[in-house]
Amino acid sequence: MAAFSGTVKETDRFEEYLDRAACEVFRTMMGVECAPAEDGFEGERENISAVIGLAGQMSGSLVLHSGRRAALRMTELLTGMAPEGLDATVRDAAGEVCNMVAGAWKGFDAVLCAGCLLSTPTVVAGSSYELFSQRAPVRIERSYRFEDLSFMMTIFCEPSS
Repeated sequence: MAAFSGTVKETDRFEEYLDRAACEVFRTMMGVECAPAEDGFEGERENISAVIGLAGQMSGSLVLHSGRRAALRMTELLTGMAPEGLDATVRDAAGEVCNMVAGAWKGFDAVLCAGCLLSTPTVVAGSSYELFSQRAPVRIERSYRFEDLSFMMTIFCEPSS
């Protein structure tokens, strides 16, 4: 089995896979179009982040980071109910969206599909927090828009030895 080596070419390919995965999940599961955004992610006072761990052929994490408004809308699109705050349903929805994007992302690559495991999501929500990841040799950061809202996906990773 080939291994991920973290080359620029692979990083570009994984960025493309992330774009495809995010757009596919939003279109299929929420019925809305989603596209990479050049203008970046617009954070809010209250934010939510869902983290999926990567292990095996690649170790690290894939993170969904969203402001309150986008998280509420994602939850409404997934469940058909409009939540009022960053409650348990919104936290579950953020974790599930991150999990679906991570699964679709790794599914586009045969090596990762067979040799990269995903953890259950960890979700953090609030108005004053910072996610920190040890310096990883590969960092892919992409912003997306759906409707008039934005969110960000980040992959911090390193190839296995």
